This record gives sequence, structure tokens and C-alpha cells, in this order.
Amino acid sequence: MILLKDILYKVSINAVVGDTGVTVNAVHFDSRTIGKGDVFVAVRGSVVDGHDYIEKAIERKATAVICETLPQILIEGVTYIEVDNSNKALAILASNYYGAPSENLRLVGVTGTNGKTTVASLLYQLFKNAGYKVGLLSTVKILVDDKVYTATHTTPDSLTINKYLKEMNDEGVEFCFMEVSSHGIHQGRTEGLHFEGGIFTNLSHDHLDYHNTFAEYRDVKKAFFDGLSKKAFALVNTDDKNGLVMLQNTKAKKFTYALKRYADYKAQILENQLGGLLLKVNDNEVWTKLIGNFNAYNILAIYATSELLGLEKFEILRLISDLESVSGRFQYLVSDEKITAIVDYAHTPDALKNVLETINSIRTKNEELITVVGCGGDRDKTKRPKMGHIATELSTKVIFTSDNPRSEDPEDILKDIEKGVEPQNFKKSLTIVDRAQAIKTACQLAQPNDIILIAGKGHETYQEIKGERFDFDDYKTVQEYLKQLQK
Repeated sequence: MILLKDILYKVSINAVVGDTGVTVNAVHFDSRTIGKGDVFVAVRGSVVDGHDYIEKAIERKATAVICETLPQILIEGVTYIEVDNSNKALAILASNYYGAPSENLRLVGVTGTNGKTTVASLLYQLFKNAGYKVGLLSTVKILVDDKVYTATHTTPDSLTINKYLKEMNDEGVEFCFMEVSSHGIHQGRTEGLHFEGGIFTNLSHDHLDYHNTFAEYRDVKKAFFDGLSKKAFALVNTDDKNGLVMLQNTKAKKFTYALKRYADYKAQILENQLGGLLLKVNDNEVWTKLIGNFNAYNILAIYATSELLGLEKFEILRLISDLESVSGRFQYLVSDEKITAIVDYAHTPDALKNVLETINSIRTKNEELITVVGCGGDRDKTKRPKMGHIATELSTKVIFTSDNPRSEDPEDILKDIEKGVEPQNFKKSLTIVDRAQAIKTACQLAQPNDIILIAGKGHETYQEIKGERFDFDDYKTVQEYLKQLQK
């Protein structure tokens, strides 16, 4: 039996109307899921305000309401709790309701613009291969040891996070690696979670449709590190100028990693080719199947985290050499015609630049580099011309195409991208709205030894158009078209 007063532990409360000794069946922030004896948390979202649905929740027999503003009419028999921030209250309630599951495992959060999914997923893979029971909360999927669940957001809502963490407790999971997005931090979804460590990968132009300025975006990321306890570790990439900013106010033990400057964990790229990377990590060499400078950073973060969590360094190096690339992250195939196709999630200017520079550093320059790229709709428009500029500057041919247009007209998005193309690069580019046709055209243009990069969607297996999701998988699509060429 769970009492309301028990799950209110550590919630910052302004006012209470009614009895906090009532029993609670479940906690919800969607009025449609409320049942008899449930608690409804009225959350203010960017589109919908939960306060507008308090009456509906009570009609569905909610026993208590958590809100930032008390309703004008209070119903007898219902307990009302007024709080400053419903999102933060929800996160703490969720943790209390599920028995503080994050305290019963070793939880590490990964934040930054690029590399979150790769670092979190490869840490899951490494610790699993080391023989541990492991959990993963990522953009690509949620894993409770061997059980796979579909992910819908980079950082799920706090109820979902705690539900899966509780399941991990039940399954005896010892380590969990979690992507922590700026949206998730800003909306308080990580409040009440006990992190053993935090990793900062990098910071570049993204999500400025949600965060008004780059400084605001940076400071939201920093808030995650500000909240770490003195028993936790904070590991940051100091080749990114924002790395040390993350450490300014943290109580956690501070550690750094870098390729270009002095750091606690240092790496040097000895070989970089399509087959993988040879790295020197803190004076020890390791071969990895992952490719490119950005993956050197990812591997270094993984090595450092594994050591900070207690694994022995030579065991870590052995496990790193066995790691397989993450779905949609520099995932490549080579056709019988010797055409290399690479699918990558690069959807920010910085990520696209990193991937293209990596390919250019590996290729001989005797082959074409054909890039297929677009930008998502209803998102930060300022990055579109930058993506167009980078794609045409660093590729030999570019096909601009539809990504996830969402509610926008794809042609309007493509016009925004084209604005970034320099006059000398006009001849390099063409625009094909239909993504499948764009990929097919890239395959038809490619000659033996050429490289095709399909950027922007990575692991996603859908396209979002006018509120509907249609099946679409970049990797399967390019694989199919390259097979057709062989016939």
C-alpha cells in the first residue's frame, strides 16, 4: 500500500488542501490514463497545459492533484498539492513511487550535442560483454539487460524512466547508461535520479528552436553537472571549450579527456581507415572497428568511464577492440561493385562536418563522395543553410532531399538549405524531394570505389510527414538500390 504522503517525500510544496494520508494506485500526467485512486500531475507543456485537464482527471476518479496553480473550485474528497514546478515534482514522485530505483544500480548519464547515443550504447555493449547485467536508456532503444523496448524520446518522461529503472532492479541490473538531452534536463525529467557519473561529449549548434540562445542551451547542459553529488564523477571533453564550463559548479569528482590537449585521459590516432582506428590511449594501443576522429573521442570517453566504474584497464582495451558500431552511426556497407554506402544520424552542422571530414581523411580523392542530406521540419531553421554550405563544400556531389518534414512543406525546407550553397558549388548539387528517389539517384551516379553518405536520419525507420509516420529505413533503402545495380 502506497500513501500519498510517502511519495511526496522531497517534493517542494507550497500548499496542501485535503488529506495526504490517502492511498495511491498510480501516478499519471495524462488525464486520459487516470483511474480510480490515481494521482494526476498537471504539467505545463509547450503545446498542452495539464491544468486544463484537472477537471477531467477528477471525473475519472483521481484521488489527488499536483499542480502549480490551484483550481478556483476545489472538489471535496480530492487532495490538492500546490508546487512551484510540476515537472520536477513529477520526477520526484515517480522516483518515490517506484522505490527510488536509481539508487539500486550504478547510473551514468551522457549529455552533449553529438555522441550521446554512441557512447551510451557502446558502454552498454562493453559492460554486457564483460559479463554484467546492464540497462540502456537511449534514442535508439531501451534495454533491460536482454529485453528490448522501443524508445520514443532521447530522454523519456520521468515516469517511464523510473518504471524501466525499477524493472532493471527486478532483473538484477548493476549498471545503466542513459542519454540525457537538454530537453530532458530543462523539463526536470532527471530530477530525483541518483547518478554515479555524468559524461559531457561536446556542444554545437542544435535545438535552438527550443532553447532561445546557445548560452541557454549550454547552461541547461551545465545544470546536469551542477546537480551531481560529491560521490559522483563528472567526465568532460576539454577539446570542446565548453567542457570546463560544465565543471565550474559541480560537487562531483572532476575528470577530463582530450585528443589535442593535456587531460586525465588522452588518446592519439595512429591509424584511421575504413576498416577502423588504431588508437594510443594513455600509452596503450588499441584497435577498434569504429571509424573517424569523432569515434576516437567516443572510445576515449568509454575507456575513461569504464575505468572510473572500476574495470581493469587491459580488460577495457580488450573489450573496446570487440565493440560493434551502433545502428545508424557511421553504419556502412560495401556493394559487389565496390561502392561504399554510409548511413549516419548527422543532423547538425557540426556532426555533418565531422562525418564528411572523416570520410575525406580516409578516401584517396580518386573517388566521388556523394552526399544525400536534408533537414527536419518544425525545428531550428538557422542551421539549414549551414548544412547546405557544409555538404557542398566537403562533397564532390550533393543531393538535397526530404528528411522528416513534419508539418512543413519539404520544398520550403530545401530552399532554406540551398541558401547556404556558395556560387562555385551550385553545379555540385541537385534537389530531389522524394528521399527514396534521392538515394536511388545517388546509387545510379556512383561508380566503383565511390562513397555515398546518407545523412540525417541514421537509425530511424520512418519518415514523419504531415503528422503521419511512414516506414522508411535509409540503410535498407540504399542496400536494396545497390543490389538492383548488380543485376
